[in-house]
Amino acid sequence: MGTATLHIDLDALVANWRALDAMSADTVETGAVVKADGYGLGAGRVARALYHAGARRFFIAVAEEAAALREAMGPDPQILVMGGHMPGDTDMINDLHLVPMLNSIEQMTRHFEALPGHPFGIQLDSGMNRLGLEPAEWEAAKPIAMAQGPELIMSHLACADEPESEMNARQLRTFLEMTEGLDVPRSLAATGGILMGPEYHFEVTRPGIGLYGGLPFADAMPVVKLSVPVIQVRDVAPGEPVGYGCTWTADEPTRVATLSAGYGDGVIRLMGNTAVAFADDVPCPLVGRVSMDLITVDITHLPTAPTHLDLLSEYQSVDDLAGAAETIGYEILTALGGSRYRRRYAGR
Repeated sequence: MGTATLHIDLDALVANWRALDAMSADTVETGAVVKADGYGLGAGRVARALYHAGARRFFIAVAEEAAALREAMGPDPQILVMGGHMPGDTDMINDLHLVPMLNSIEQMTRHFEALPGHPFGIQLDSGMNRLGLEPAEWEAAKPIAMAQGPELIMSHLACADEPESEMNARQLRTFLEMTEGLDVPRSLAATGGILMGPEYHFEVTRPGIGLYGGLPFADAMPVVKLSVPVIQVRDVAPGEPVGYGCTWTADEPTRVATLSAGYGDGVIRLMGNTAVAFADDVPCPLVGRVSMDLITVDITHLPTAPTHLDLLSEYQSVDDLAGAAETIGYEILTALGGSRYRRRYAGR
């Protein structure tokens, strides 16, 4: 096969969910964020595994993501759309039984007029200035929203991956002030918020990146392995370049393997001349630029030419690889959703 293989360990995913769930009191419900096609790992398979483990609230970004979840899990679990009720969403929200997290007065008006009596939630802006009703807007809209009975009130922390940031405590205070006295389940904590402790947990948590093996959940089990086939091996003489732009030149006799993956598969261009691939536990440096379909790797130190090399494995996490690309693990994971990868699931 000429395509890379994405190995996904659903038992590790479930173990991570259970570990994050165990950090909260029994009265706190632990949901799951499965947006961006389950962080690139296949939303249907990911959500079904988490549903069988006990998750009952699933968070997505836009209504269009819900169809795969309903097909995988049926009508029972709650699917909450963090982007709210956008123009053109009404039929999907109704037919797929979705709960839009309404972010503005405009969305509230649209939802209450188009789908009277249909479940909804409210998203508040506690200081991130991205989505949600600001404090003054919420004061004006609160009587109308509460009369309709929201399923959940949520906000989002801007600096949860920096627990020492004063922004976390500031947003916590604002969220408490905005929800004081309301008899509605509340949610503030994603993975980073869960790790900061019970005062951030409220009634519902919604882990995302930690489920998939990424920071800031340092104790997460690795979920993903990415194995890339070797197409060709060649000997490169001293002074000869490799790849577009001739950005790498051999200074000694070198064996170079050409692998079948590139930026068309989510291998970020900044990894060229920086990242490593692994032959079992042996690191092999990428040499030359990442191209659309191919990467080139120095395998001179290997005793035999490999059939494949691993970009993600137990020896290199999504955050390790992200460091080489000057990005974050979220981008590495979500970039894996490329259609050319074969997905192989283990467990569940």
